[in-house]
Amino acid sequence: MQLRYSEVNFAASSANPANGLALGFCAVRLSFAFRWLGALCAWLLFSNVAQAQVPLLREVILNTDTASYQLSRHTTIVQGEPALYFWFRRDDETVELRLMPERTTNPQLLRLRRSVDFRQLDSLTREADGSYRTRLKFQDLTSAQFVRLVIEQPAEAPGQEPRRDVVPLLPLARTTVGLRVADEELYVGEEKVLELTSSNPRNIRATGEWVRGTDFDYRLTNDKSGVLRLHVLPNQLGRRALVVKLQSERPTLQAGGKLNYQLPVLRQEFTVKASRLRFLSPDKRSVTLDEQSRRRGIELILDNGRAFELRRTYRIEDQEEPGGALVAELFTRQYLTNDRVLCYLRPYNTHRQTEGYLYIKDQDQARYVTNLDITPKTTISGVQLLHRGGDWTSSLNVSPGETVDVRIEGEGLQKARFHLEDLQVVPSDSAVRTDARVVLRVQVPVTYDKRKSTLLNTGQPTGFALNVREFQRPHPLDFVTVGYGESARPITRLGGPVLYEHTIRDVVFQFNPNGIDKDAQLFGKQFLSFEIRTLNAKGELIEIRTLDNLVVCPGESSPRAAFYQDKACRTDPLSLNSLLSRKTYDLDEWSRILVTVKHQAAQYSGETGYTQTVELVLKRKFKFDIDVSFPAGLLTKRQGETGYGSFSGISLATLAQFSFYHPEKINRLRPYKIGAGFVALNAFNLTSDNSVKRDLGIVILGSVYPTRREAKLTFPLYLGGGYFLSAKKWFYMLGPGIGVRL
Repeated sequence: MQLRYSEVNFAASSANPANGLALGFCAVRLSFAFRWLGALCAWLLFSNVAQAQVPLLREVILNTDTASYQLSRHTTIVQGEPALYFWFRRDDETVELRLMPERTTNPQLLRLRRSVDFRQLDSLTREADGSYRTRLKFQDLTSAQFVRLVIEQPAEAPGQEPRRDVVPLLPLARTTVGLRVADEELYVGEEKVLELTSSNPRNIRATGEWVRGTDFDYRLTNDKSGVLRLHVLPNQLGRRALVVKLQSERPTLQAGGKLNYQLPVLRQEFTVKASRLRFLSPDKRSVTLDEQSRRRGIELILDNGRAFELRRTYRIEDQEEPGGALVAELFTRQYLTNDRVLCYLRPYNTHRQTEGYLYIKDQDQARYVTNLDITPKTTISGVQLLHRGGDWTSSLNVSPGETVDVRIEGEGLQKARFHLEDLQVVPSDSAVRTDARVVLRVQVPVTYDKRKSTLLNTGQPTGFALNVREFQRPHPLDFVTVGYGESARPITRLGGPVLYEHTIRDVVFQFNPNGIDKDAQLFGKQFLSFEIRTLNAKGELIEIRTLDNLVVCPGESSPRAAFYQDKACRTDPLSLNSLLSRKTYDLDEWSRILVTVKHQAAQYSGETGYTQTVELVLKRKFKFDIDVSFPAGLLTKRQGETGYGSFSGISLATLAQFSFYHPEKINRLRPYKIGAGFVALNAFNLTSDNSVKRDLGIVILGSVYPTRREAKLTFPLYLGGGYFLSAKKWFYMLGPGIGVRL
């Protein structure tokens, strides 16, 4: 007799305290007559291996929240080697692991090797009884394969390999599946989709492949949301029972240590009815109607209608009754091995699946029913844009950083796959997709570096493109500053006229390019115009100058700085003295400099932009002038004389006089003046009365004038004193005067 065997496998495993060391197993394929002889050989061989090497661990304990599992008691054979099994309820189950070393007297430290199947929550620590303890959190117990615990002990001497014990793990899961049907009626040739309920849907193997049967064909699918769906396709009429056999990803453990991957069989009875017309499923859901498909046809694969005749043409109409409109013709070419028929479809009219079924007719008799979309070739008649806050426009100009809606109009658009070159389509609730209209919302990146974005359909240009234009919006004029002797300030912060007491050497306007574009707010080039006017103290125009087409471009801080490069961009300051013939330092007191800065509306597509006026006034606190007046009726008090004497006649006063301006008003004098000069007392008193005293005096006078500007004739009051040159006496005087304004 000849002993035949094919393979022998040895593996060492941990032993329990009662039976000693369990070293492995021997799988020997023997003939039936000599099986006992092979077992004897394996026992002798393992006895020698056991004497050669002592395992590291005496026991391995795995504790879950509901049970405890030991390597000495809870093991089963998996692919020829013992594995520690445990039941789990969650894919990320957390367990406590305890390791009992074989040698407890001064053993070297143990360590647990890392694995992608679990994460070690605690360090492996040694307990008082000599065991080691840690916690593990598994990652995906349902999908993980070949889960193992690898325990190592460092080598005792240099050059030696570390000792290692491997403990295979077998996760077990309990899974229930249920099927609840509300309607038990099915129709031959019509697919029915049912939802399955399960305690652990991920543990059910859903391949999506059809299982063929006499009464039913079915397949099991699992969508992204984890819902199990059973697709049923009946084949026979009458009361039929559907039997569904399911398998699990993780097994259950039966008596005798056997693993079972089969789930309880689902059984459901249905009443299957026959439809008058059989539905034939095409391999294409949509075909294009054009000149080529109408003449040469399109290859189409249909279910075998059983009664199809090869090399024959069938009519396809949109109604079951005779006399329907011809939608297409179907020419049967040949049978295929998967019980289907290769045909040629020649479309003549358009059709939508939502409009109803298509009937395949032999002459005028309907034989089968099918459905698919027959749509015209995709053609674009026009493209429009909707900017935020605007209306639809045919202008295809967009700006970087802008989000716009793109409306595409034409025919056969629903099957098109539109996208714009290098532009991102933003999901929107207002998105529209029909045969005649498609609305897309796209966002142009701030850093977009092309001048055009082509509209593509399935990667092919359509002839339309978005033109990327730089933003050209008016920015508030805070990027323009003005200096006139003090530190420069933005012109938007000048609240009204600026009263300046000193000589204005020059008025300089400067521009801050980095103050235009900020972050995602882009404005682009700023087109400004300057109108410069100088007025005298009376408001009369001295000079006017106009500067147009002054361009200020955003600076380097702008994300679009590279696209604003232009020789016309102004970077140097603007000096008014370089434009005015009469310089600012040559203007008289209370002269005004008016500079109006505004955007050029023609450059901003109808937007008016911003306007800011800078008004500088040459303010003075007082005025010095030579004043000639005619005091009359002065009451004079001479030194050394008693009484005040009589009122004098009209006198003549020539004074060097100071006038004072109101500090909060422009060119408005206060009602008082102070001056010094000469007064000819009674200069115009022509009477020959000897009592009239005429004299010339040096005088200091204060006068009070009316503040009304429109008065031509005024009567000021005088108060002062002085020294008569003829009488050689000091005097005081008080009285009215006459003022005439020409």
